[in-house]
Amino acid sequence: MMPTLTIFTPAYNRAHTLPRLYNSLLRQSCHDFVWLVVDDGSADHTAALVKEWMARDNPFSIRYIAQENQGMHGAHNTAYRNIDTVLNTCIDSDDYMPLDAVAVIISTWNTMDQEKYAGIIGLDEDTSGNIIGTEFKKPVTTLEDFYLEGGSGDKKMVYRTEVINAYPEYPLFEGERYVGLGYKYLMIDKDYELVTVNKPLVTVEYQQDGSSLNMFRQYRKHPQGFAFIRKSAMVLSRSPKRRFMEAVHYVSSSIFSGNTRFISESPKKLLTIAALPFGVLLNLYIRYKSGK
Repeated sequence: MMPTLTIFTPAYNRAHTLPRLYNSLLRQSCHDFVWLVVDDGSADHTAALVKEWMARDNPFSIRYIAQENQGMHGAHNTAYRNIDTVLNTCIDSDDYMPLDAVAVIISTWNTMDQEKYAGIIGLDEDTSGNIIGTEFKKPVTTLEDFYLEGGSGDKKMVYRTEVINAYPEYPLFEGERYVGLGYKYLMIDKDYELVTVNKPLVTVEYQQDGSSLNMFRQYRKHPQGFAFIRKSAMVLSRSPKRRFMEAVHYVSSSIFSGNTRFISESPKKLLTIAALPFGVLLNLYIRYKSGK
């Protein structure tokens, strides 16, 4: 019988953190899932480690896919192409799952309107058990609405695989390794809501080499990827304030990429022109912060 959930993990040189995640999966109170590890070009012993685990008598199946380094979004593309369960969620290689997380997901899925919603959205907690940000105030929401209505903190989405694969893949840009994952989430928000669960589905510990703590450098290293997500959000977001801020960032990223046609390529040309001076200032600020 096919499991209900795929937990997929993009892994890039994280053999030192993967055992904690693996052990948390072993300790789950419900094992109705497959663990899919997408090795995104690791140069450490990730492959040997995962293959050693695969040879054990685990209470769940482990799948392993290796690819050349494409970045987090490229690993997501690969995962989505290879998932055959009805639900999926990403648990990063430096995170792990509370012991009842899978049970919460499965019980919520079994009691919700499965065709109406895109999936489930739950909470993140830190390693001390503190909820990150705010809890949900409504039984259903979109990711963007949650933040527009005053919500805060990272949240964990569990999407229906059929839904996530109905939208375009993340684009790959030569020489770059970053496109914001919110691109797909914003598109899904236009068509579906998520069922909220005020329980932690993931325990997070931000790594010093993780993208969350190096965002200013990411802006400089991956300007085409950032410009792409900014253009998308200028169209998809329902918030005028957010659309303007995306235009500001689009200007800044376009300067970093050396794209002199960014105004003509913008889906919101007048908004981009209005954002131009602020985008220049942001670009200068990022150069200063990333050079410190």
